[in-house]
Amino acid sequence: MHAITAILALAAGSVIAAPVDTVAERATATELNTAAKAAGKVYFGTAVDNGDLGNSQYTSEEKNTADFGQITPANSMKWDAIEASRGKFTYTQGDVIANLAKTNGQKLRCHNLVWHNQLPSWVSSGNFDNATLISIMKNHITNEVTHYKGQCYAWDVVNEAINDDGSGTLRSDPFHNTIGPAYLPIAFATAHAADPSAKLYYNDYNIETLGVKSTAAQNIVKMIKAYGAPIDGVGLQSHFVSGSTPTTAQQVANMNAFTALGVDVAITELDIRVKTPETSAELTQQATDYSSTIKACKQVSRCVGVTLWDWNDKNSWVPGTFPGYGAATPWDTNFQKKTAVYNAIISAWQS
Repeated sequence: MHAITAILALAAGSVIAAPVDTVAERATATELNTAAKAAGKVYFGTAVDNGDLGNSQYTSEEKNTADFGQITPANSMKWDAIEASRGKFTYTQGDVIANLAKTNGQKLRCHNLVWHNQLPSWVSSGNFDNATLISIMKNHITNEVTHYKGQCYAWDVVNEAINDDGSGTLRSDPFHNTIGPAYLPIAFATAHAADPSAKLYYNDYNIETLGVKSTAAQNIVKMIKAYGAPIDGVGLQSHFVSGSTPTTAQQVANMNAFTALGVDVAITELDIRVKTPETSAELTQQATDYSSTIKACKQVSRCVGVTLWDWNDKNSWVPGTFPGYGAATPWDTNFQKKTAVYNAIISAWQS
């Protein structure tokens, strides 16, 4: 049994397809972020990882604001990178990405504050009591959000809190096991106190269609609001598989279920993987699937933008995580655009 009153006190103390020739013509006339903004969105962006920045081809495209008006640090703002030892904060790598965004004039989606993964062992195996872990979590959030205050357009405050087993329950992790569900509103309230201007998001995968897990995410939004803590949006990671990507209608219905709760949605980690070695037929299907997803965001006024989980196949996380799959992004391993995929995204914004 968790004492909600005591916990809150602690928190307070703190569409018609265009003809093929028109699509190609449009794609040469505009680029991804330009097209998204013309469609009324805030940005089109990409994740960026520090280890890739030594490649001049990579950085040349990453800073192309016509394609990418927003960037997300893939790893350098996670707990293990920021506070590897208790109370010792290291911002060197995170600052590199933040400074890139500032230099390039790109929005920065900061990622993430509380997650069961990539936790240093002192947190995951600390066996802290309730009050101590609340203090640790609040201190981490306050320190990091304060450090980046005024730089982050949005924060992914809590990441992947829901089990992926079809139960709709919250994950067993140090935060939920010790603090209970109230760790979520405490985290959001703490982040807001540190930077009231930043948009605050709950972020997860497999919540892109109506179902048990999406409902559980909606319930998180309701719970946070019921506690009186602020939440501005839900991040739909959208790690899809070509050929089984949800339809535009399915994604729109799901987005509408979230926005009906008074929050924005964003596609935060988009990639669409195919079996490798990829065939032309698979790439054609992939282009269709990218189009379906972009059209969904376009149709929902409170879908604010789309972020790729890195923009090219060379730097994609997919092959290392899903053996036999890859080629998940709009650029190939040689940093060349996949014309069908790239053009499909442009066309979807313009349809």
